[in-house]
Amino acid sequence: MAITSSRSFWCLCSLLLIAATTTAARAEPKLFESRQVTPAGEYTFGIEGPAADVDGNLFVVNLGKPGAIGKLVVGSAQSEKFISLPDGSVGNAIRFDRDGTMFIVDYKKHNVFAIRKGGLEPEVHFHSDLMNQPNDLTIARDGTIYASDPNWKGRTGQIWRISKGADGQVQGQVMTAPRAMGTTNGIDLSPDGKTLYVGESLTGQLWAYRISGNELASARLLKTFEPDTIDGLRTDVDGKLLIARIQKGAITVMTPDGQLLRDIVLQGKDPTNLAFGGTNGRTVFVSQRQGGYIESFQTDKEGREYCMQNGRC
Repeated sequence: MAITSSRSFWCLCSLLLIAATTTAARAEPKLFESRQVTPAGEYTFGIEGPAADVDGNLFVVNLGKPGAIGKLVVGSAQSEKFISLPDGSVGNAIRFDRDGTMFIVDYKKHNVFAIRKGGLEPEVHFHSDLMNQPNDLTIARDGTIYASDPNWKGRTGQIWRISKGADGQVQGQVMTAPRAMGTTNGIDLSPDGKTLYVGESLTGQLWAYRISGNELASARLLKTFEPDTIDGLRTDVDGKLLIARIQKGAITVMTPDGQLLRDIVLQGKDPTNLAFGGTNGRTVFVSQRQGGYIESFQTDKEGREYCMQNGRC
């Protein structure tokens, strides 16, 4: 009797373990498999600039109308209104620094707004009438902001470096470059902060530059895609680049030296930008112009910016 009971107990435990393992495997989403997260039509055609805070909550521009910033709470399937920018201002990109300050590019009025952690009031962090149409941002570990600034009509572009001077005042300068830039769009830094990656939309070219103060040096052409098929981009903690392939319906993953690793197929055809977020920094959210919604997929590494915000990078 004792032997029979032990065998029965062992079999029951084994079955329970198998069931638990199977359930966990089903609950864990597959890597690089994208799904729609929010309802279609939440955001306007100008949906852009996704960025996640340190808790993994996602913020996206143009919820329902231009100038409104949406917030997608972790685990939620519907965005809620966070704030509205001042009248006439329209956001295009959002980023967070290590202190939790949110920065928003206002392409209409040539501002970079700042919202302090826990606050709701956008303050002008930097403004310049010399800007063409500021588009995207990336932020270094020391708080330096790099902003892409395309001139769509002129088919040219430039990069701004925005930082605090010795007197504590915010200053901005156009960075010098060894080549004439095209329509600068998606932008991000390498994990060590020494390389700036810049996508040029009209030519479909992706460039890498070594940062030397206010100079962009040692220009390297990493890849030429079809014209008008690249938009926002992000780097992960390993230095891989994830590039929004607008009109192609995919996120292209490539190494820092330009080797293509994979194309992640999306639900919609017009991804404008992407951001790492969620509870572990490995959920990639994609702003989808076609349909005005957010979709997401899991990746194998957390984002550079997410790691920096959490003080690990």
